[in-house]
Amino acid sequence: MTYTGGNGPADTGAGADHRDRGSGPSAFDEASLFGPDSRFHEFFSDPRWALAMVRATVLEAAHPQVGAALIDNSTFVAHPWRRLRNTLVSLQRMFGPDEDVRRREAARLNRLHARLTGADAHERPYDAMDPEVRAWVVATLFESSVTMCRLSGQPLEQDVMEQLYAEFRAYLAALDGDARHLPRTLVEFWSYYDRVVEERLENTEAMRVILYRLFDHLPAPPLLNGLPTMWAAGRAVAGPVIGVITVASLPEPFRRRAGLPEMPGAQTLMQSAYLAVGLARFLPDGWIQPEGIAKLLALSPGGDDPRGRTIGALGDRMKRAGALVRLLSPLPPEPDPGGGTDTRSAEEFFAAVLDQTGDGYVDWPDLAAMAREIAGRLDLDEPEETRLYDAFADWWRELQAALDTDGDGRVSAREYAEAVPSLAGPALIRVAEVLFDATDTDGDQRVDGNEYRALFRRGFRRDMAGTDGTYSRPAFVRDFLSFMTGRERSSPYDPLFADT
Repeated sequence: MTYTGGNGPADTGAGADHRDRGSGPSAFDEASLFGPDSRFHEFFSDPRWALAMVRATVLEAAHPQVGAALIDNSTFVAHPWRRLRNTLVSLQRMFGPDEDVRRREAARLNRLHARLTGADAHERPYDAMDPEVRAWVVATLFESSVTMCRLSGQPLEQDVMEQLYAEFRAYLAALDGDARHLPRTLVEFWSYYDRVVEERLENTEAMRVILYRLFDHLPAPPLLNGLPTMWAAGRAVAGPVIGVITVASLPEPFRRRAGLPEMPGAQTLMQSAYLAVGLARFLPDGWIQPEGIAKLLALSPGGDDPRGRTIGALGDRMKRAGALVRLLSPLPPEPDPGGGTDTRSAEEFFAAVLDQTGDGYVDWPDLAAMAREIAGRLDLDEPEETRLYDAFADWWRELQAALDTDGDGRVSAREYAEAVPSLAGPALIRVAEVLFDATDTDGDQRVDGNEYRALFRRGFRRDMAGTDGTYSRPAFVRDFLSFMTGRERSSPYDPLFADT
């Protein structure tokens, strides 16, 4: 089989010669596999890696087990920016120099994945802890990193490629305790990669969503949230282009087998895109750092962070510019996100908050996604994390009993809208109590400014003006219930659950 992700040409057998050499991970000092001196750290700050990540995600989703888990449990459709931010933070922790942080993050990821089990549409079981599946996810990250360099006209030297592979094997070992499900040497890896592409990958629903739906319907990031028309115009152009570039970069045998069409000139467009994005590497240091991007995505416009106020002011300027554009062109008026009120309709709340996976229904994976986001923000350990999940599970059982009138095991928007008053039952109150306990890290029965910011990532006094500088348990529970029953639109919980 022709290899399409290595150091040689993609359309001939010339790429095979780089497979003739390889060394095991023992050739590298373990200390150099993580931290600022690692090859991964260099790639992590490379803007081309954004395209490589999309490609890797498509290859992951093409694996039937991964694809099924994504469709059933992931928030990448409804909340892609939040998912991106969390992924960046997790990778930074795992590849950082602090072994304790890496061990803690690995334990968190393992607990998260242990909860992701089920079956796909063909009744084939999936398990996110399957070591072979986890190895494939890591393999796609490595292979896509190698491919991005080749497509940019800067193929990796053999020794660089081998060290990068050793780093990704070390990453898998940090997760699973060993890396035996990835071949020990680089020469063995290419045979493994080709075999999985040939025998395991499919044209899954999750892969089609990423390629043809995600970017066509990508919601605006917070910076452009008030300018849906301008965002939609840019997305209408960028979305299909990203899809074309990604398809053209996939292994040719898989493209043919999956029936993925390649447009004329797609290869030229793909290589031009990688070259153009690569030019961003020459921007001043700090402009394209993933850590800075992740923090920017996490900003709340109403927070105390000066950058949040800058973004708010920039948003106002952009709205004025958008108004001028609408005067000069026949574009529809920008809708008022608030509708002139501080309340949402039942349908709006269902779509923005409850339906975390974006499939049009609410069931356990949606509430589990809420628990997962809270646990991640508060960096909870066991047993606090399990206690939080258990509280959300109890709430799901309460919701199902009260709202699932047709007995299909899930709640539709119609069922929700017809029974909104049933939401604030004892189980939801229990969720609020557990959330308060998890946020109140010092156990003084008050949430102070630091604890508040850890959960909401925004200023404290700005939201609680006129108080004694703390958040009492009754006030916390009351506000949580008001939000989760859809009675309040303006709430610190919007960045936590509703923002994309």
